[in-house]
Amino acid sequence: MEKATKKYFPIFVLPTMIAFAIGFLIPFVYGIFLSFCKFTTVVDWKWVGLSNYSKIFYVNGELDTTFLHSLWYTALFTLVSVLVINVISFAIAMLLTKGIKGTNLFRTAFFLPNLIGGIVLSYIWLMIFNSVLSNYSKTIVSTQWYAFWGMIIVVCWQQIGYMMIIYIAGIQNIPGELIEAAKIDGANAWQLLTKITIPLLMPTITICTFLTLTNGFKLFDQNFALTGGNPAKQSQLLALNIYDTMYGTTGWQGVGQAKAVIFFILVAIIALVQNKMTTSKEVEQ
Repeated sequence: MEKATKKYFPIFVLPTMIAFAIGFLIPFVYGIFLSFCKFTTVVDWKWVGLSNYSKIFYVNGELDTTFLHSLWYTALFTLVSVLVINVISFAIAMLLTKGIKGTNLFRTAFFLPNLIGGIVLSYIWLMIFNSVLSNYSKTIVSTQWYAFWGMIIVVCWQQIGYMMIIYIAGIQNIPGELIEAAKIDGANAWQLLTKITIPLLMPTITICTFLTLTNGFKLFDQNFALTGGNPAKQSQLLALNIYDTMYGTTGWQGVGQAKAVIFFILVAIIALVQNKMTTSKEVEQ
């Protein structure tokens, strides 16, 4: 059986590899190439070297702070959303694994927002936010911070239930006899949490942190529908900034592509660092 598997392995892998190359690898490499070109379509290009990358920060010799603002704004948004989503989803997961009445109903209720598309969910929350803020003669885009916390609420509302399910699966895999043995030895609730539950949940924490981290940096739908980058592009996250550069400014497709390459590199570095940090903690424990 093993010899047959090795013999026919390339036949089974080949279709997947072809699909991967056509759907991801070739467009990815070609996209990097286009970041060094001025183009209007993918076949109508002119090599300009590093010119597109220089225009990310400087336009006509003057510093363009739009991309830099989107960068730190996205970093702050991601940091806050990662902390809030993981802390709340973990707390809910701990609560719903205590055998309380109606656990399945609560799990379903918390998970349901994840099934709603980001655009639809954002428009629903947009009406709610503006209805409340209208009492104070404000809107969600009155300031960048109204927009910031509005997006935080929407993203948390949507993602907490999904992360909760992952945490519940991890908590249920913790051996019950280990918890009982710790209780017999006199461990209190805090010691159980910090010395047993969290260390054994490190693989789960790694997954949830990775998902929320990348989702925060890649966020587009909610930003587009909820604020549109207003006021005056002050609530633009990186993905929306790239989109606006690509499709909102004539002749700047190459610059938008260059931003996308930098965006990919940033997300990849952050994901690798986060994975390295959490993996090293797992090894230590």
